[in-house]
Amino acid sequence: MKKTIVHAFLAAVIGATVACTPTVDTRGNLPHPEDLAKITAGKTTREEVQTLLGTPSSTLLYGGESWQYISSTFETTAFFKPELKDRKVVAFYFDDAGIVKSVTYRGMEDGKEIVLVDRETPTAGKELGLLEQLLGNIGRFSKEGTGGLGGMGRN
Repeated sequence: MKKTIVHAFLAAVIGATVACTPTVDTRGNLPHPEDLAKITAGKTTREEVQTLLGTPSSTLLYGGESWQYISSTFETTAFFKPELKDRKVVAFYFDDAGIVKSVTYRGMEDGKEIVLVDRETPTAGKELGLLEQLLGNIGRFSKEGTGGLGGMGRN
C-alpha cells in the first residue's frame, strides 16, 4: 500500500514538472547568416533579395522603400501568457533603382516599449440598451412594392 502511494506521489511530481516546462516558440522569418552574407549594398537587387530570403515580414514605402525580416522568440509556461524572450530584425533599404542601399540589424535592446492609452473618445448620440435595440426595428421595413426593404431580393 505504501509503495503505491509513493509511486502515485512520484507520478504527480513528475507530471507537474513536465506540465510546467516552458515551450519555446519562434515566429517570423529571420534569414540564415550564409544568405545574408550574399547580399551586398550597392550591388544586390530587390529581386535577388527576395529570391535569396523569401518574402519579407513587413515592407515600408514611407521615407524610401525598405523590407524588414522579423523573428521573435516566445516562451510559454503552462497556461500563462507567452513572454517575449528575443526579437531580431534585419532591414534592407533600397534606392529608386531597386538596389540595396543599406542593411541594418536590430535586436530587442533597440526596441521601444509603447504604452497604450486606455481612454475613450466620446461620440454624439445616445447609447441604446438591449431592449431598445431589439424593439427599435419594429415598423422600419415597408411592404413589398412600396420601395422599402420588404421586397429586396425578389423579382
